[in-house]
Amino acid sequence: MQGKIVEYVEQGKFFCALVQGEEGKRLRVVNQNGREMKLPLGRVVHASERKFAASSREDAMALLQDTDVRRQAMMEPINLADIWELAVAEEQDAFDARFLAELAFADAATDDHVAAFLRCVFVDKFFFKYREGQVLVHSHEVVEQLQIMARKEQEKQELLKEGARGLRAIYDGAADYQWPERQLCLEMVADFYLHGNEAREAATTRELLKQANLSRLHDPYFILIRAGIWQQDENIILLKSDLPVNFSEEEEAAAMAVQEKRSEFFDENRLDLRDCPLLTIDAPSTRDLDDALHVEKKGDNFLVGIHIADVSHYVRPGDLLFDTARERATSVYMADQQIAMLPHSLSENSCSLIAGVDRPALSTLVELTPAGEVVHSRIVRSVVNVKRRLSYDGALQMAATKSDEEVTILTELGRKLLEQRVAAGAVVMPVPDVNIRVGQQIEVSLADSDSPSRTLVAEFMVLANVIGARYVSSRMEPGIYRSQDPPRQRLFEGLQRDLFLNFRQRRCLSRGQLSTTAKSHSGVGADCYTTVTSPIRRFLDLVMQHQLAGIISRQGTPFTEKDCKGFVGNIMHGLARANRVRSQRHRYWLLRYLEEGVGVGRSMPALVLDVQARRIQVVLTDILLEGDLPLNPGVRVEAGDMVQVKLAKVSALDNSFRLEW
Repeated sequence: MQGKIVEYVEQGKFFCALVQGEEGKRLRVVNQNGREMKLPLGRVVHASERKFAASSREDAMALLQDTDVRRQAMMEPINLADIWELAVAEEQDAFDARFLAELAFADAATDDHVAAFLRCVFVDKFFFKYREGQVLVHSHEVVEQLQIMARKEQEKQELLKEGARGLRAIYDGAADYQWPERQLCLEMVADFYLHGNEAREAATTRELLKQANLSRLHDPYFILIRAGIWQQDENIILLKSDLPVNFSEEEEAAAMAVQEKRSEFFDENRLDLRDCPLLTIDAPSTRDLDDALHVEKKGDNFLVGIHIADVSHYVRPGDLLFDTARERATSVYMADQQIAMLPHSLSENSCSLIAGVDRPALSTLVELTPAGEVVHSRIVRSVVNVKRRLSYDGALQMAATKSDEEVTILTELGRKLLEQRVAAGAVVMPVPDVNIRVGQQIEVSLADSDSPSRTLVAEFMVLANVIGARYVSSRMEPGIYRSQDPPRQRLFEGLQRDLFLNFRQRRCLSRGQLSTTAKSHSGVGADCYTTVTSPIRRFLDLVMQHQLAGIISRQGTPFTEKDCKGFVGNIMHGLARANRVRSQRHRYWLLRYLEEGVGVGRSMPALVLDVQARRIQVVLTDILLEGDLPLNPGVRVEAGDMVQVKLAKVSALDNSFRLEW
């Protein structure tokens, strides 16, 4: 091989080299740039038949450079497509490179001709493939696939080039910057931000953002906001989830059809309670009113009506809307958004206990002693008409001033019911509600979760749920029940309003369970428990309402034990998904409040929950957000102490904040 000119490929480029000698399976060569190297024989693409002599390295370099230029120029007239057409017709898989070079030049092939042809094969990979000294001929199918792939790659490169320019322009403020693939690029960016490496075009989008110099974690978020695709404070966790938000045209049409078809709900099997003085007590913003109360004297006792909107009248097994409710499992309430379980035409209209409008209901009628003891109860299908709508604050004021007899009686009975549950072992931990108001500014406030007006509503709902659970279970009919084992550790007895003890006790609670077996619920203090009082917003309640209605009407329960077990899976999945979205969105707004309303460097009061080896767990008492403090050797604290902390860093997008002393 000494004296021959060989060609090899390095980083996609052809190099000519002159062989100086051989060492086993390697050649000592000097290439056209004057570099001396040991070239493995396997890397040689072409070796000349002719040998050359060079008296110096400079002469060798000149020879090789001239050869490289000459062979590069000889590539110009070669048409591989024409050569391939001739070769593929021979039905032969492989050819000698010299033979194909002679076809290309229609003449006897020199070393330069062969080398130029091989260079073309390496550059244009559609028709031939070089392997171990032979030129393989691609079939028609392979050529077609390679051309398709090449077109796609070209389109991808054009997409990257134009897309990177467009995304950069949008990020820099040109929100209306247009290019043909704008929508596609923005969809790719959104998918990548939400799902990362699981996105459909993750690798391409990553390269797109890299070329736009927008590779920081939240750059896609700001691109989409500036492009008008997302709103400021877009609900990212909701977009990441598979939680249904809007209702389809079919679902909306089904809701309208149900209203018209089932507008008549009074029959001989429904008890007419429209003359009873029903009232609702809710927050002013509540739009889906599914419960109402009334009370009347009955000798020395009281008859209380707990009236629940009869959603089972409208949403029936086998209906599209029933499947919709099963898929969603629950309504989701967030500071800036509500996602209903049922279309609004039902949840806020036909099924809602709106004052002054006749509505079908399931009514639990309970006779109570002044001490809150149940004398007798029954559940009936009814027709009701709410006379008054009260707010929690309004009912609270009425109870405080005793200006309304019905509210006063209900408040006192609610207090007695709570006392009985506590005596039965209920774990009652009234932690304040954290109310977030999103407007021009973010406002956070705390409200008593156990004010007398809220307690009266909550206690009568608990009572109706206990009675409903016993009603179904005592008749050995299928149902779905909530249960909870006793706490792993009981820190106190009775009702406790101490924030520190309540936070600590919550960590010791056993996990709640959902099953088709009626068991005790330690948190409620009941021998069996379910929920039937919110069928507009909870699928579990709708299922149990159907079971109750079937028993009451003596038509039989519509759902079997197997059905109920299947529903348990639906409900648990739906609740986990909804709770994840709700809790993370709640945390997002608290962090946004810290960013805007408090600000880095400001101090806040905090309650020490636990002192551990490397950190101190605290809760910010103004907003009930839990966080960590680093240990401070100069400050000695114990669980239960109040301390002042400083906000060192906060990022709602990163879902993180850092506290310092």
